[in-house]
Amino acid sequence: MEAICSRIIPEDQDAGAIQAGVVHFIDTQLTGFYKPLQKTYRLGIAAIDQTSVRSAGKKFADLPPDSQIALLEHIQQDADLKPFFNLLVDHCMQGFYGDPRHGGNRDRVSWKMLGVPYPPVRGRLRYDFTDPSKGEKPWL
Repeated sequence: MEAICSRIIPEDQDAGAIQAGVVHFIDTQLTGFYKPLQKTYRLGIAAIDQTSVRSAGKKFADLPPDSQIALLEHIQQDADLKPFFNLLVDHCMQGFYGDPRHGGNRDRVSWKMLGVPYPPVRGRLRYDFTDPSKGEKPWL
């Protein structure tokens, strides 16, 4: 999973999927909300490894980065694997851009990359009641 996710959202000048905890997000969701997709993930990951072994003689994680990218480009065209790959891309994006309270976007790396401030959750916004003119410091 780490090898696949790191190719879907690679690290460059900004954090990638690994630094954002995308795999942790997916694992967490597969024990909760995505639980009905556990079998889909098991079969999909196994199919990617089987395709990798057939075409390159190694499991996906053991391939060099360029070969991993080429294999994923091939998988995007494969009618049998494309649905799983699209699901995985969707979940990677959710883990990368979503709220950190769901297990991904560690340290809000994607929001920082985009310059998005931490969005307040309705009903949880903290208000600053200090008066700077009196030298009071904000408690936030």
